[in-house]
Amino acid sequence: MAEGLLRQKCPGLIVTSAGLMGMTGWTADPSSILIMREMGIDITAHRGRNLTEDMVNAADLILTMEAQQTHTVETRFPQSRGKVVRLGEYDDYDIADPFNRDLDFFRNTLKLIEQGVDRLIHEKRLNQRT
Repeated sequence: MAEGLLRQKCPGLIVTSAGLMGMTGWTADPSSILIMREMGIDITAHRGRNLTEDMVNAADLILTMEAQQTHTVETRFPQSRGKVVRLGEYDDYDIADPFNRDLDFFRNTLKLIEQGVDRLIHEKRLNQRT
């Protein structure tokens, strides 16, 4: 959801998504697809993949959803320190994974993601690139 939202709000930005757990090849959750479609964003092509050292090295900014994820990324990839930001960092909140939760939980998760993305843009942590 965050990848799709970032692509919509920052069309000049290069955005990729990766996780820390082995969900490689999985499609987006049907609930994610549904609520993103309601926003006019198609995420049906999404496939899960794991974060790699090459991705970390190429990234200007790495977004996480929870403080524990930030810690894990920075521990696993020490070179990521200084470019990892928790999406809810500015307002001090974590965004729980909605996997296997109901549609309302997904909707609330999307609201938190959008709040974090908007705050990042406002704080000028995101620069549009071509």
